[in-house]
Amino acid sequence: MVLQEIKDGDYTVEADTDSATVNFKGELSLGGSSEYEPITNLLNKIAATDPATMTLNLRDLAFLNSSGISMLSKFVLSLRKKKGIQLLVLGSSTMPWQGKSLKNLERLLPGLKLEIE
Repeated sequence: MVLQEIKDGDYTVEADTDSATVNFKGELSLGGSSEYEPITNLLNKIAATDPATMTLNLRDLAFLNSSGISMLSKFVLSLRKKKGIQLLVLGSSTMPWQGKSLKNLERLLPGLKLEIE
């Protein structure tokens, strides 16, 4: 259970490399792709281990701005090249932004599994 964490006042992104799970918490409203780069690098690092399943847990992420949605979309698109990884995205029906925004990820990666509770 090797945990890597990116933390700021409003958010936390934790990666468990053993289970290939990345947990997002709080509110992510960084300014542009350069500020999202550490998170992108963390996601890419997990994907580079070629796990059978990689999980993005967004259930505790109250807000994600358009730059963050763009970052997630680009990451999901990059997984098209990695045929062996099943991407599981966990969302929450109590977070209004997640229903529509996370559904769009399914269009980017056929086979993506989306679970919204």
